[in-house]
Amino acid sequence: MKKIGPYEILGLLGRGGMARVYQVRHGETAKIFALKLLSPNLHLETLLGRQAIETRFVAEAQVMHRLNHANIVKCHDFGRHLGQPYLVMDYHCQNLGEVIGETYRYEAPSRPLTPEKVIRYARHTLAGLACLHEHGVIHCDIKPYNLLLAQDETVKITDFGLSRLRGEVFPGRPQLIVGSPYYAAPEQEKDPNGADARSDLYSVGVLFHRMLTGWLPRDDQTKMILPSSRNPELGATWDAFVDKATAVDKKDRHQTAGDMLQELDRLRQQWEDGIKEYCAAASLPIVAKHSAKTPSKRLRQEAIKVPYGSARQELQLDPLWRPAKFVDNDFQDNGDGTVFDQATHLTWQKSGSPEPMSWTAAHQYIQDLNRRGFAGITHWRLPTIAELKSILKPPPQKGDYCLEPFFERSQKWLWSCDRCSFTTAWYVSAEQGFVARQDFTCQFFVRATASP
Repeated sequence: MKKIGPYEILGLLGRGGMARVYQVRHGETAKIFALKLLSPNLHLETLLGRQAIETRFVAEAQVMHRLNHANIVKCHDFGRHLGQPYLVMDYHCQNLGEVIGETYRYEAPSRPLTPEKVIRYARHTLAGLACLHEHGVIHCDIKPYNLLLAQDETVKITDFGLSRLRGEVFPGRPQLIVGSPYYAAPEQEKDPNGADARSDLYSVGVLFHRMLTGWLPRDDQTKMILPSSRNPELGATWDAFVDKATAVDKKDRHQTAGDMLQELDRLRQQWEDGIKEYCAAASLPIVAKHSAKTPSKRLRQEAIKVPYGSARQELQLDPLWRPAKFVDNDFQDNGDGTVFDQATHLTWQKSGSPEPMSWTAAHQYIQDLNRRGFAGITHWRLPTIAELKSILKPPPQKGDYCLEPFFERSQKWLWSCDRCSFTTAWYVSAEQGFVARQDFTCQFFVRATASP
């Protein structure tokens, strides 16, 4: 088994221009971490020079180690392996890029999030940036894949490889672009040394629009596309917020993360008040309406292995990894902690597992349910993706916020019994309605199902 210092390598999480990131396990405590090992590509080494790259890597470790904030990923260790420096951080399975389904084709659409979710993630990001800026650190690369999500969905800012201290001059050559396409502020793209705190806030503005609509705010980097044109439920106040956040001239943006947070909180209050007024006026029922229907065909119950390359076709998913077709459910609360769906003839746990757990532990949880005979049933199963898809819903419309859900809302990510590889399994986002894969060690919930 390969090791880096006292850390056992479990797998490669990703690689960039400067380093590789591994999932590792500490030899004595068995705790899982993310380990970032300096490993620059030849192009970057030619542009910056080996010594400059190593200096920046060490500076990143120093920045992360001295900051202690709920919205900044925690650095636990620093060392060298065969002369190469590495840093050890908290490991989080999820990141915002995976949640919205962004790819390297930035212009392609991604999955929009609900306004309250967008505000939550933006607030956490701004709170972390406020801490960074207070300590004189400009991140310079705020984007979805650099925002990790803890189990409770707390955003953790990571990847400080491009960050710089206030007044520090970036040592790169003029042709080296610092930051990510579309997310980097105009002044940062022209000159990395021209970036300041407002450049990070521009990136948050782009991120905010992307999360709200599934699209970038500018289709050709010049023409602004307002959020309300993509989502008619968003009004002029949302447009004004994004327009200010992504202003080309940084003097026209929010001037501090605190200023942007205050305006965001006003936007949140307006949204919440609007939903309350709408629901009160609509007088909608508190449960979804039942409708008689012909039961659908039997859904697959047997666990299978579905490689990533063929998953969209085999699992019948759209380009954003959502169900190609949604089931018209007919849920009935059995009053014993279970819900029956007349449309599929499946019985589900209403709340599921009380805690998130690894994929391996999920199978043990199912065994325990059957041993106890939960709700008088002894043939509970870890559901297949086909079965989990049957309880997913399209993105909510305004009226959906007035309905009480049949299932526990806190259990957002649910394991399936289907594998993707020897180390990964498929899961669903019950809240956002998509299918994805993750490592067995990730901590997700279980919602058991049973057939007649």
